[in-house]
Amino acid sequence: MVGVSTRTVRHYHHLGLLPEPERLANGYREYRLRDAVALARVRRLAELGLSLDEVRDVLADDQGRELREMLLELDADLAREQAAIADRRARLAALLAEADLHPDSTVSPDMAEVLRGLPTGSSAFAELDRELLTLAATLSDSEGGAEFADLLRPLTEPEAYARGHALIARLDELADADPGDPLVAAVARDLADHLPDEMVSVMLASLDDAANGQWLEELLRELPAAQAEVFRLLVTQLKERG
Repeated sequence: MVGVSTRTVRHYHHLGLLPEPERLANGYREYRLRDAVALARVRRLAELGLSLDEVRDVLADDQGRELREMLLELDADLAREQAAIADRRARLAALLAEADLHPDSTVSPDMAEVLRGLPTGSSAFAELDRELLTLAATLSDSEGGAEFADLLRPLTEPEAYARGHALIARLDELADADPGDPLVAAVARDLADHLPDEMVSVMLASLDDAANGQWLEELLRELPAAQAEVFRLLVTQLKERG
């Protein structure tokens, strides 16, 4: 009649939510109308979203004060969930409006805006650069994704954009070069001059981070020899400058 299973009724008995009725001579429980009323009350409270522990506390409070407090808390929780769902739907709408949707488009809105303003290219280095930035953005989302996006934002300014695009092209030219090529030191020097001071400070500090300080070694393993040498020289110059 109430719409719950026999197993659920037994579980409610076990938790003390529902008093056990008297047993007949044959051992069967004899449920009466008041048991159905109590069971329906438990079901209604649970359907509102209260935990079974909370339901038990509510049923123990004859004045209804406990119920009012719990319903207010539940309403506040639902309001927060509703706001979070609205934010997610707005983010989905923004993603669906993009002409060129890519898995990396799912970074935070701040970071997505910055990535759209950074130089791009079709080379292996340009693709790796973008992948690493996306990874760094993902790792920083829990601690301050907006701050990380702000570090990159100066590189989206028109003059910085042009310099960045030229540097990517010069790095591409070194893909098959020898690490001793004179262009290696020149690109490293220009790259050091290109990076904003605040970004340099964060980069150098991250090298001393026990948890994440291996990023440079991992980057060098992904690059051709001459490009890797550019970044070795870059870090050396940044440390000297710092």
